[in-house]
Amino acid sequence: TVVNFFGRQKNTNVRVSLPAVCFVWQIAMIVLFGVFIRYDEESDAHWVEFKQENNITSDIENDFYFRYPSFQDVHVMIFVGFGFLMTFLKRYSFGGVGFNFLIASFGLQWALLMQGWFHSLDPATGKIYIGVESLINADFCCAGSLIAYGALLGKVSPVQLMVVTLFGITLFAVEEYIILDLLHCKDAGGSMVIHAFGGYYGLAISWVLYRPNLHQSKRLNGSVYHSDMFAMIGTLFLWMFWPSFNSAITDHGDGQHRAAINTYLALASSVLTTVAISSMSQKRGKLDMVHIQNATLAGGVAMGTAAEFMITPYGSLIVGFCTGIISTFGYLFVTPCLENSLKLQDTCGVHNLHAAPGMLGGFIGAIVAAAASESVYSKEGLINTFDFEGEFANRSPGTQGGFQAAGVCVAIAFGLVGGAIVGFILRFPIWGDPADDNCFDDEVYWEVPEEEETIPPVLEYNNHMIHKHQDM
Repeated sequence: TVVNFFGRQKNTNVRVSLPAVCFVWQIAMIVLFGVFIRYDEESDAHWVEFKQENNITSDIENDFYFRYPSFQDVHVMIFVGFGFLMTFLKRYSFGGVGFNFLIASFGLQWALLMQGWFHSLDPATGKIYIGVESLINADFCCAGSLIAYGALLGKVSPVQLMVVTLFGITLFAVEEYIILDLLHCKDAGGSMVIHAFGGYYGLAISWVLYRPNLHQSKRLNGSVYHSDMFAMIGTLFLWMFWPSFNSAITDHGDGQHRAAINTYLALASSVLTTVAISSMSQKRGKLDMVHIQNATLAGGVAMGTAAEFMITPYGSLIVGFCTGIISTFGYLFVTPCLENSLKLQDTCGVHNLHAAPGMLGGFIGAIVAAAASESVYSKEGLINTFDFEGEFANRSPGTQGGFQAAGVCVAIAFGLVGGAIVGFILRFPIWGDPADDNCFDDEVYWEVPEEEETIPPVLEYNNHMIHKHQDM
């Protein structure tokens, strides 16, 4: 009976479940925000008084002017970068960019609450005070769930994605609290907390949701010329703004400056090695667009933890050099191997762009932290870079390196265990997910305009209603 229960005929009608989830959860957000969330002192109308009390002379010292450019870049990465990177499937571009939009919009609200409860709940008032940095952190938090979506692309319903996001954000807030607060790791660009966690979370869910007959949708599990072009837009937005991503929440001053430089160099380096390995792997040396869309970004992922450390410019180039090679090899050999031997179907190859480079980035950060010395950083510089103050004042760089390595393991464990549990929840036949022969197809959840245009083009310059059926 259990087999019958889990193997029932799939029904993709989400007309009740999707509106119910969206309405109920959004109303819950309104209520929770009403109870908990308030403006912080830099976004509150009391800022004028706050300026006088703290001898602040100019509005320019408001954190908004410092963080907002970074926030904009990160925001573009979340909605345009991730969204368009997932449009590479020939018949799943609406789902890639549209569901990305949906879950990020829900995720950032839930993230403000979850991260607020763990990081910035004022014990005196019981309120969470938010400013521009909270918005950046909420976007980071969404990134974990969007990465997980990459492993599930085309095989899940929007309702399932909302569940993935609900649990993904919750797990993220907990593992981030453990890694950044309890273990006191540094992870500015989120190699551990975002990429390693999000990657393994998605892989674990995909493993539990294994579809034995997915080959029935094989004709749609691929790209066409223009869909690869669209995905390249996502790649370039991510690539351009990754220095902002890794430096967005680093320390004012040298930390942010260094993080941007290191990431910039690692990204550039990974492009050349990606092109090299992609060309080598093909009989006539032709390039594979999949590699160029994804592995070129691996340098940014692997630089996430070490970005604000003194890894040196040539060190950054080496990181990019190696991760470009590793990521491209992942697409060539690891993804097919995972599918055949581990029964793990990873649509976007998040293992090669996020999970493996994220794990590597965490360990690179651990090595660079352990090797830190006063001669390189100066005494004040060490304290400033690694926040060796308060209860962590006596921690040595070597110990810090050990804790950094432990942080990677925590992130991976949360991803794998959390993903397995969430995957099991998603196996219940109530979520409206598509059948094995109906995956990677927008028709299931979207009104898709017909391919062949019969109307002369002059009439349809802006007629969005042209294909909407009359049976609304």
